[in-house]
Amino acid sequence: MIIAQRKGISPVIATVIIVAVAIAISIAVAGWLMGLWGGFGQTESLKTFPDSYADANTDTFYIIVQNVGGSPAQIYKMEIAGESFTTFDVDTNLDGAADLTGQTTVTVDPGAKLAVIVNAAGTIDVASGVAYTVTIYTEAGNVYTTTVYGK
Repeated sequence: MIIAQRKGISPVIATVIIVAVAIAISIAVAGWLMGLWGGFGQTESLKTFPDSYADANTDTFYIIVQNVGGSPAQIYKMEIAGESFTTFDVDTNLDGAADLTGQTTVTVDPGAKLAVIVNAAGTIDVASGVAYTVTIYTEAGNVYTTTVYGK
Protein backbone atom coordinates (compact mmCIF):
# COMPACT_ATOMS: atom_id res chain seq x y z
CA MET A 1 0.00 0.00 0.00
CA ILE A 2 1.35 3.36 -1.04
CA ILE A 3 0.57 6.35 1.10
CA ALA A 4 0.30 9.70 -0.69
CA GLN A 5 2.57 12.27 0.83
CA ARG A 6 1.30 15.84 0.99
CA LYS A 7 3.71 18.47 -0.09
CA GLY A 8 3.61 22.11 0.96
CA ILE A 9 5.86 24.84 2.15
CA SER A 10 7.75 24.49 5.35
CA PRO A 11 6.31 26.28 8.42
CA VAL A 12 9.58 28.24 8.72
CA ILE A 13 9.32 29.57 5.17
CA ALA A 14 5.63 30.43 5.68
CA THR A 15 6.51 32.39 8.82
CA VAL A 16 9.26 34.31 6.99
CA ILE A 17 6.84 35.23 4.16
CA ILE A 18 4.16 36.43 6.62
CA VAL A 19 6.68 38.57 8.54
CA ALA A 20 8.02 40.09 5.29
CA VAL A 21 4.50 41.00 4.10
CA ALA A 22 3.66 42.54 7.49
CA ILE A 23 6.84 44.65 7.41
CA ALA A 24 6.13 45.84 3.83
CA ILE A 25 2.57 46.86 4.76
CA SER A 26 3.84 48.67 7.88
CA ILE A 27 6.38 50.64 5.85
CA ALA A 28 3.74 51.59 3.26
CA VAL A 29 1.27 52.79 5.93
CA ALA A 30 3.97 54.74 7.79
CA GLY A 31 5.11 56.40 4.55
CA TRP A 32 1.58 57.36 3.63
CA LEU A 33 0.86 58.83 7.08
CA MET A 34 4.09 60.85 7.10
CA GLY A 35 3.59 62.13 3.56
CA LEU A 36 6.69 60.42 2.15
CA TRP A 37 4.95 59.20 -0.99
CA GLY A 38 4.28 62.57 -2.67
CA GLY A 39 0.65 63.37 -3.35
CA PHE A 40 -0.95 60.44 -1.55
CA GLY A 41 -3.25 61.75 1.15
CA GLN A 42 -2.72 65.40 0.25
CA THR A 43 -5.76 67.55 -0.31
CA GLU A 44 -6.74 71.17 -0.63
CA SER A 45 -7.77 73.24 2.35
CA LEU A 46 -9.03 76.78 1.84
CA LYS A 47 -8.80 79.36 4.59
CA THR A 48 -10.79 82.59 4.32
CA PHE A 49 -9.73 85.84 5.96
CA PRO A 50 -11.76 88.30 8.05
CA ASP A 51 -10.61 91.24 5.92
CA SER A 52 -12.83 89.94 3.11
CA TYR A 53 -15.68 92.35 2.47
CA ALA A 54 -18.62 93.35 0.30
CA ASP A 55 -18.47 96.82 -1.29
CA ALA A 56 -21.84 98.58 -0.93
CA ASN A 57 -20.95 101.13 -3.65
CA THR A 58 -20.29 98.56 -6.39
CA ASP A 59 -22.17 95.47 -5.09
CA THR A 60 -18.90 93.55 -5.36
CA PHE A 61 -17.63 90.84 -3.00
CA TYR A 62 -13.88 90.65 -2.30
CA ILE A 63 -13.13 87.26 -0.72
CA ILE A 64 -9.54 86.56 0.35
CA VAL A 65 -8.59 82.88 0.38
CA GLN A 66 -5.42 80.90 1.01
CA ASN A 67 -4.81 77.26 0.22
CA VAL A 68 -3.17 75.76 3.31
CA GLY A 69 -3.47 72.23 1.90
CA GLY A 70 -1.07 70.17 -0.16
CA SER A 71 -2.77 70.17 -3.57
CA PRO A 72 -4.25 72.92 -5.77
CA ALA A 73 -7.83 74.02 -5.10
CA GLN A 74 -10.08 74.85 -8.04
CA ILE A 75 -13.03 77.06 -7.19
CA TYR A 76 -15.82 76.66 -9.73
CA LYS A 77 -18.84 78.15 -7.95
CA MET A 78 -19.78 80.50 -5.14
CA GLU A 79 -23.12 81.08 -3.52
CA ILE A 80 -23.70 84.41 -1.85
CA ALA A 81 -26.93 85.11 -0.01
CA GLY A 82 -28.56 82.22 -1.88
CA GLU A 83 -27.46 83.42 -5.34
CA SER A 84 -25.09 81.29 -7.44
CA PHE A 85 -22.06 82.77 -9.25
CA THR A 86 -19.78 80.95 -11.70
CA THR A 87 -17.73 83.84 -13.16
CA PHE A 88 -15.00 85.49 -11.12
CA ASP A 89 -12.26 88.07 -11.25
CA VAL A 90 -9.00 87.34 -9.43
CA ASP A 91 -6.66 89.69 -7.57
CA THR A 92 -3.38 87.80 -7.19
CA ASN A 93 -1.48 90.78 -5.74
CA LEU A 94 -4.12 91.61 -3.09
CA ASP A 95 -3.98 95.26 -4.16
CA GLY A 96 -7.71 95.67 -4.73
CA ALA A 97 -7.53 95.44 -8.54
CA ALA A 98 -8.39 92.40 -10.65
CA ASP A 99 -5.46 90.78 -12.43
CA LEU A 100 -7.61 88.15 -14.18
CA THR A 101 -11.19 88.76 -15.28
CA GLY A 102 -14.07 86.54 -16.38
CA GLN A 103 -12.65 83.32 -14.95
CA THR A 104 -14.97 80.28 -14.73
CA THR A 105 -12.57 78.48 -12.39
CA VAL A 106 -10.02 79.90 -9.99
CA THR A 107 -6.98 77.78 -9.15
CA VAL A 108 -5.40 78.41 -5.75
CA ASP A 109 -2.04 76.66 -5.56
CA PRO A 110 -0.77 75.26 -2.23
CA GLY A 111 0.43 78.17 -0.08
CA ALA A 112 -1.00 80.80 -2.44
CA LYS A 113 -3.14 83.66 -1.14
CA LEU A 114 -5.39 85.65 -3.46
CA ALA A 115 -8.72 87.43 -3.63
CA VAL A 116 -11.70 86.16 -5.58
CA ILE A 117 -13.86 89.06 -6.73
CA VAL A 118 -17.54 88.47 -7.43
CA ASN A 119 -19.54 91.20 -9.14
CA ALA A 120 -23.07 90.84 -7.76
CA ALA A 121 -24.48 94.06 -9.29
CA GLY A 122 -28.04 93.48 -10.42
CA THR A 123 -28.30 90.34 -8.29
CA ILE A 124 -27.50 91.39 -4.72
CA ASP A 125 -27.93 94.90 -3.35
CA VAL A 126 -25.06 95.12 -0.85
CA ALA A 127 -25.71 97.22 2.26
CA SER A 128 -23.17 98.43 4.83
CA GLY A 129 -23.04 96.41 8.04
CA VAL A 130 -25.06 93.52 6.67
CA ALA A 131 -23.62 89.99 6.99
CA TYR A 132 -23.59 87.84 3.84
CA THR A 133 -23.00 84.08 3.86
CA VAL A 134 -20.52 83.03 1.17
CA THR A 135 -20.23 79.36 0.22
CA ILE A 136 -17.25 78.29 -1.91
CA TYR A 137 -17.38 75.08 -3.98
CA THR A 138 -14.27 73.32 -5.31
CA GLU A 139 -13.73 70.69 -8.00
CA ALA A 140 -12.53 68.23 -5.32
CA GLY A 141 -16.04 68.31 -3.83
CA ASN A 142 -15.18 70.42 -0.79
CA VAL A 143 -17.44 73.20 0.45
CA TYR A 144 -16.21 76.16 2.49
CA THR A 145 -18.47 78.71 4.17
CA THR A 146 -17.60 82.14 5.50
CA THR A 147 -19.35 85.37 6.46
CA VAL A 148 -18.58 88.65 4.72
CA TYR A 149 -19.82 92.07 5.88
CA GLY A 150 -20.89 94.95 3.69
CA LYS A 151 -18.99 98.20 4.00
